[in-house]
Amino acid sequence: MMKMKAAVMTGVNAPLEILAVDLAAPKANEVLVKIEATGVCHSDLNALEDPSTPTPTILGHEGAGIVTAVGLNVKTVKVGDKVALSWVPYCGTCEFCVTGAVHLCDSAFGPMFNGTLLDGTSRLSKDGELVFHNSLLSTFAEYAVVPEMSCIKLPDEMPMAQASLIGCGVATGYGAAVNAAKVTPGSTVAVFGIGGVGINAIQGARIAGASKIIACDVKPANLELAKTFGATHTINVASEEASEALKALTGGHGVHFAIDCSGHTKATESAWNGTRKGGTVVVVGAFNPSMSISLPGVGFHRVGKILKGSFYGDTQPFRDFPKIAQLYLDGKFMLDELILGRMQLDDINEAFQSFHDCNCVNVGRSVIEFPSIASQDSLENGDEFDIVS
Repeated sequence: MMKMKAAVMTGVNAPLEILAVDLAAPKANEVLVKIEATGVCHSDLNALEDPSTPTPTILGHEGAGIVTAVGLNVKTVKVGDKVALSWVPYCGTCEFCVTGAVHLCDSAFGPMFNGTLLDGTSRLSKDGELVFHNSLLSTFAEYAVVPEMSCIKLPDEMPMAQASLIGCGVATGYGAAVNAAKVTPGSTVAVFGIGGVGINAIQGARIAGASKIIACDVKPANLELAKTFGATHTINVASEEASEALKALTGGHGVHFAIDCSGHTKATESAWNGTRKGGTVVVVGAFNPSMSISLPGVGFHRVGKILKGSFYGDTQPFRDFPKIAQLYLDGKFMLDELILGRMQLDDINEAFQSFHDCNCVNVGRSVIEFPSIASQDSLENGDEFDIVS
């Protein structure tokens, strides 16, 4: 058992509390990671505002760090490796995993919703009382015990703040374009919702070789930012009818691919209507349960379009995380520009407060960085533990 500093959710909508928490040793298929950096995602705010989130819990699901210890069965990483963390580990043996659709594996979701690791138990406690995990990671802490399948080795030269962003919004947006839509060279692409996911869908479309990338949003500032990440055109959907504007930019045909990252069904409908015959519409944004989609029924079979939902951008973390990291190191993927600010763990509530400011830039992440000295002190001051089976 070791002690560490963590930002703990103690109640719905309550400020996170900086507390000393106990962390147990990793089990046979788990890894101890010293967290170097973690992004603060809007999904963390969703968890903070959700009465179903078990408490107390340590939030955080976008993280990167250094492997400090490994369980007896761990084969894919070793002590000293730099890793980015995936919040959706997979089993590798179910019907979906064996056919390559690891993003559809259900193994993580029961434990995720229950606030545990994959075996249904927690490695976290305080004063002998249970503390819950979040997304099987809990990166708002100096250390995390995580499943081996959540640890993806990255090149040694990868900076940790940038690496921390890969595990959620970056991979989802990039994957929506490259994996789910399968954007082709020379094609036309529309992206709805230019936030942390949409901006990376634009990057994915650019890297895939799209000739025209059209950003669609209601915020003029986001549309301007989209141009720096690869958008060739913008549509302010608050003042223009999106589907007609898309057709006007594509010779009346509509785009080949549309990616909806907005979470609004009206945007999905506009994406569908603004996509050409034989085109593909990929929906990444999560809809409110009360929402429904209305698509034209007349001639539906004649247009040959595909409407596809995509979870996590159809990401295969062990394939896609290192690819994105290398694209960044090669100067082809923009990650530096996605870091909105750097702060210490003690200031984490400031990042959450910014989500409530409608004028705040939301194309990127605030990143919590952990000083190496403070983290090392925590390890030395904590009791050393043996790895258990």
